[in-house]
Amino acid sequence: MTPHNQHVLDNVKTKFGNTILDAHEFRDELTIVVPKEKIVAVCDFLKNEQGLQFDLLIDVCGIDMASPGNRFGVVYNLYSLKSKQRIRLKTFTEEENPSVPTVTSVWATANWHEREAYDMFGINFDGHPDLRRMYMPEEFEYYPLRKDFPLMGIPGSMPLPKK
Repeated sequence: MTPHNQHVLDNVKTKFGNTILDAHEFRDELTIVVPKEKIVAVCDFLKNEQGLQFDLLIDVCGIDMASPGNRFGVVYNLYSLKSKQRIRLKTFTEEENPSVPTVTSVWATANWHEREAYDMFGINFDGHPDLRRMYMPEEFEYYPLRKDFPLMGIPGSMPLPKK
């Protein structure tokens, strides 16, 4: 593991101990998996801890593992302007009523990213200030990026423009 990634991981492990579910490095980028109940605290720590300062939230995206149990996940891509390093956080949620706490209190830009994950995957972000659809109509009852969504869509689910 690169020295910088080891430094980040050691700091996170010191602060959060056994709550870290997994950590690995691939192509010099560190990924840390945490329980959804700890995502806000870990994000806040990574942003504000002296020597870490992952002050830029690059992206938040949903994932569909298409497997039972914790089917859905959320991936947070962070960047430190000071050290010019990246880190990836992951958390997972159950298939029935998937939800994860919002990180909008840590990074305001999470508002937009979380809305997109909600719209495309149906992952709710508890405490989000304005969780509503951004691409699909509010009355659309499906989530297009879930793996069980048909490639050609659902006939009759949404009126299409006339040619």
